[in-house]
Amino acid sequence: MADAEGFYVSLRDQLQNLSEAGLLKQERVITSAQAAVIRIADGREPINLCANNYLGMSSQPAVLAAAHAALDSHGYGLSSVRFICGTQDLHKTLEARLSWFLGTQDTILYAAAFDANGGLFEALLGDEDAVISDELNHASIIDGIRLCKARRYRYRHGDLVDLERCLAQAAMDKVRFKLVFTDSVFSMDGAIAPLDDIRRICDAYGALLGIDECHATGFIGATGRGAQELKGVVGRVDVITGTLGKALGGASGGFTSGRREIIDMLRQRSRPYLFSNTLAPCIVAGSIAVLDMLETSTALRDKLEINTRFFREAIQAAGFDIKPGSHPIVPIMVYDAAVAQQFASRLLELGIYVVGFFFPVVPKGQARIRVQISALHERPHLETAVKAFVKVGRELELIA
Repeated sequence: MADAEGFYVSLRDQLQNLSEAGLLKQERVITSAQAAVIRIADGREPINLCANNYLGMSSQPAVLAAAHAALDSHGYGLSSVRFICGTQDLHKTLEARLSWFLGTQDTILYAAAFDANGGLFEALLGDEDAVISDELNHASIIDGIRLCKARRYRYRHGDLVDLERCLAQAAMDKVRFKLVFTDSVFSMDGAIAPLDDIRRICDAYGALLGIDECHATGFIGATGRGAQELKGVVGRVDVITGTLGKALGGASGGFTSGRREIIDMLRQRSRPYLFSNTLAPCIVAGSIAVLDMLETSTALRDKLEINTRFFREAIQAAGFDIKPGSHPIVPIMVYDAAVAQQFASRLLELGIYVVGFFFPVVPKGQARIRVQISALHERPHLETAVKAFVKVGRELELIA
């Protein structure tokens, strides 16, 4: 039997192997607020192309002012869970506002979006039920499904025929309730799920539909109501999970929204809700301010769309292999993990802050630079970035 020290030797060996394979993730320290240009610990100020700050809300003056006001009026934190003494009027206001914005009956807040998915399936489904999941769903969805006792079926990414196969098999297996769950936008590819077709298939098989809108709420769709708006299924999705930590302010916190019966049951049984501290009042107030802005104007969402179109067209014209689409996530494929690390490091030297993604975040042989465009970017930021990409791409012989 190995002793305790052997455990640490094993960890060191694994970390060394990751380093030698070019797979070791490194944290970079920034010393400024999230913005189009950020300051990093060594004093450099690169253009930031890898934040989830799609609408630039994390530094909007109105959002900061609302957060400051809530600190004064409602305190720094509640030191409690919601059902004991952790529910303030602000929490109920935000839940109602999100429900109205998303076209649902009710909403429940979580300390993190990961918790929204982690606390969903176990609370709603039992061993007589089934959950049918896209194979590329986010890790939080995968982990949430693992926690429940329902039968699990997985369909090939975006493959509607395979989805029908899974639903037909679930029916043959005589399950009680069927829940199809998918990311509406897949974070590594920027691919948007065909929610209209998935809804049609769910209806044909008597299945519920759940979606994760983390990379959609606030900026996808004509008024930012998400991929459900883009695909014409607002009011026809049974349950939506999402985040306050991306387009809706960029701080932290998540939510689940849907039919009232679902939300009522989550308040009774969802473990991350029952056993996690209440979302901080300043975050809640800032998120309400974000919704105020989104409901007043689509200007930021429209600018993001323009920026995204420019960058996608320019980087593709330069000869890079990118994942097709219209989302501000723009995956620039380099395929090799070590090359992705080298590419990102060289770009930082040229004043562009990006990160290489590789296994296990994406499949082996699918390494990439994931660029994320923001409404904060001005045209000169994007033009400078494209020039830097071209320079490094030629150095690494990725483009001619």
